[in-house]
Amino acid sequence: MHLPGLFALSLESELQDTATLTIIFAFAGYLVTFLSTRMLARRQDKLRLVNMRLNEFYGPLYVASQAGNIAYKSLLNRQGKNKSEPITDAEMKEWMLWMTTIFMPLNDVREKVIIEKAHLIIEEQMPQCLLDFVTHVVGYKAVLAKWGEGDYNERRSTIGWPPEFDSYVRRSYQSLKTEQTRLLHNALWRFWHRLTHRKNHHRP
Repeated sequence: MHLPGLFALSLESELQDTATLTIIFAFAGYLVTFLSTRMLARRQDKLRLVNMRLNEFYGPLYVASQAGNIAYKSLLNRQGKNKSEPITDAEMKEWMLWMTTIFMPLNDVREKVIIEKAHLIIEEQMPQCLLDFVTHVVGYKAVLAKWGEGDYNERRSTIGWPPEFDSYVRRSYQSLKTEQTRLLHNALWRFWHRLTHRKNHHRP
């Protein structure tokens, strides 16, 4: 007489256990999806910031600095010197030409980037070498203004070139490129990128 009742209780208990497991698995699946989506979103935000820093700040600084160094070494080779100082009277005409047509335009590019894109620097505060570079360029602007008035007594900026500037730019650029590569080659990021790209591709 009691067997049907026990069977019914057993069946009800198994159904409850199954329902509980279904809820647990569903919640676990949701939790995994939520966490992975959140992690990928953070990675996407980080990659976007890295790209901005490379494209708008450290990339232009790096290219302009490399070009400036190549041009500077080329000028020294032409003059058979290891450093530009002192600039003799015989070298003054060529120095003015290179300064006004090559070095100063590259300085202007870097100064503009530093002033207008300062919010993209890696550090929490502006590195001293960047501030020193801007003041160095300001000093050359005064020199070029005097040249324009026919005064050639000053031939270089009174504010020296910051020796750590080039190494800072190169180190920061390379660090960001490494971070960019790491983010792009992450397996989860590749999956997310393919998924979103496919969705966007099929979107009308």
